[in-house]
Amino acid sequence: MEPRFNMVGNEIGAKFFKRFGNASLVIVQSTLPRATQELVQLRVSQINGCGFCVDVHSKDAAAAGETAVRLHLVAAWRESTVFTEAERAALALAEEGTRIADAHHGVSDETWAQVRKHYDDDQVAALVSLVAQINAANRLGVILRNQGGSYQPGMFS
Repeated sequence: MEPRFNMVGNEIGAKFFKRFGNASLVIVQSTLPRATQELVQLRVSQINGCGFCVDVHSKDAAAAGETAVRLHLVAAWRESTVFTEAERAALALAEEGTRIADAHHGVSDETWAQVRKHYDDDQVAALVSLVAQINAANRLGVILRNQGGSYQPGMFS
């Protein structure tokens, strides 16, 4: 399977990705814990089947000190003991916010209450924005058939 199109090799695509990347800086620079950001992005990317994004976020998380155990268990976070209650709330929001078509209720009131219990307003704004943005990035990656495997941590810094 070969990539279909080089977005950054196109004027419109390059402009879009520059602005898309700038928007992500707001989230990265927020007080939402970096580990939570990477775990959420990894889980959403797994759900959406974006190999490139799984590659990026698993490697960036590992480079930032995330343990192999937690990275391996993020796909089965409900059946593991290695995530905090706050991380579990973020992962639940990420899954429910990603699987909108699969759940008639979207994000449940129970999940929302758990998110509000563990995160302040700025962190909630960052978390909701993160879920939306990684879903958009996954869709770009899947549509364009961007493959995982070649990413090196920090290459987009």
